[in-house]
Amino acid sequence: MNDTIARLRVQWSDPLLTALTVLLFIMLFVIAPLQASGIFLFQAFELFFAIILIGGVFVMSGSRIAGVAMFAALVMATTGGIFRLTAPSIFDLKLFAGAWLIMGITMACVVAPAVFGSGRVTYHHIMGAILLYLTIAVIFVALFTFIGSAVPKAFSGLTVEDSPALASNLIYFSFTTLTTTGYGDIFPVHPIARSLCNLESIFGQLYPATLLARLVTLELAHRDQS
Repeated sequence: MNDTIARLRVQWSDPLLTALTVLLFIMLFVIAPLQASGIFLFQAFELFFAIILIGGVFVMSGSRIAGVAMFAALVMATTGGIFRLTAPSIFDLKLFAGAWLIMGITMACVVAPAVFGSGRVTYHHIMGAILLYLTIAVIFVALFTFIGSAVPKAFSGLTVEDSPALASNLIYFSFTTLTTTGYGDIFPVHPIARSLCNLESIFGQLYPATLLARLVTLELAHRDQS
């Protein structure tokens, strides 16, 4: 079993960076907005895509810890989906937020070494850098959900309640914060929410500069060795 996973990792590790980037992009910018329309089918698609995402991260890492963490996230998301259908409550949101937080942190820990590690800079590595950037936004979506569910008026213009549109709204707010766009239609009020927004903005500003510097360094090092 371990040998099979090792072979898959060697063969598919780099292509998986691109595949997972496309998958997460679809989940964030296609599935979530369509789910906001209230169509249940797209909620089922989200769970299906999450299963593929978990499998991809497990193959990339080859780590049982990563596999257990992603499986726990899947169980939490599935349980939250069942509760949402049978007895909707704020507990559903916390399960989903916990699932995405675990999934985001695990994926970041797996992808970061592949992106910033030594070796030639390829197309797949650049896609992995985009994946890591998207993952940062996902992690803060989960954190915003926790603070918004604990403090009802933590955000102005955004109510954190169990609704099909919530994920799309939080993704929108997270990316406007990460990119420091700040349209002003949603903004933090609670001190902890403001602190999280400041932290995400710092990540959003420092990440591109750090990434570009690292990629240039890796490419120059590869040319020197050629």
